[in-house]
Amino acid sequence: MIRPDLDERTALVTGSATGVGRELLFALAERGASVAVHYRTSREAAEEVAEAARDRGAPEATAVQGDVADPDDVDAMFDAVERELGGVDVLVNNVGPFAPSHWEDISFEQWNTVLQANVNGTYLCCKRALPGMRDREWGRIVNVGYASAEKGLVSPKNAPYFIAKQGVLMFTRMLANDTQHDGITVNAVSPYVVENSDEFPDDLPRGRPAGFDDVAQAVLFFLDESSGYISGENVEVDGGWLPEKV
Repeated sequence: MIRPDLDERTALVTGSATGVGRELLFALAERGASVAVHYRTSREAAEEVAEAARDRGAPEATAVQGDVADPDDVDAMFDAVERELGGVDVLVNNVGPFAPSHWEDISFEQWNTVLQANVNGTYLCCKRALPGMRDREWGRIVNVGYASAEKGLVSPKNAPYFIAKQGVLMFTRMLANDTQHDGITVNAVSPYVVENSDEFPDDLPRGRPAGFDDVAQAVLFFLDESSGYISGENVEVDGGWLPEKV
């Protein structure tokens, strides 16, 4: 098991009050990081996660609220983390809503929400985190994608999500190139279907969805000091999934 030493590091995981984000945050807390639990509406759940993170080894933990697609909210989120925990050393962009309907049945509001949160949210959080990381000459950014992005696959169902995650992957690789001299790595972890999904397709590889720990191990790999020369990469946590189409 990969166990990066995150003592004296501060980590922010977006969308970490529930689901995959919560488990990723716990994994960082168990490795000694002070952690910021981000939420948009689930305040009570976020505060419970912060308390649990302290029990799991985080020296400090706090809950921060905001819409990652809103520049003012993102500034306020980071200001709160910096004030309470210090500069963000590890950023995991986990927020990624989807719209599992045929594209013609998705309202413009739904379409825009998916694109804004996935793409603009990743952009805004990275942009806000980078100055501090550059000053400290150390930083780790992991963007959570989707397994179809690497293959360039898209389906009429859930189309804005597929399109957005391809954008996230392109942004990841651009940012890795732009930070290559700054002591920062930028990578992506892209699951197929995770254990908390509402639907499970018939073609699940290995007969099961990805577990939270499967995703967490991929994220932790990129945070380890021994991975400091790896940037711009994408690990697909998909059990070998290789469909002809999505």
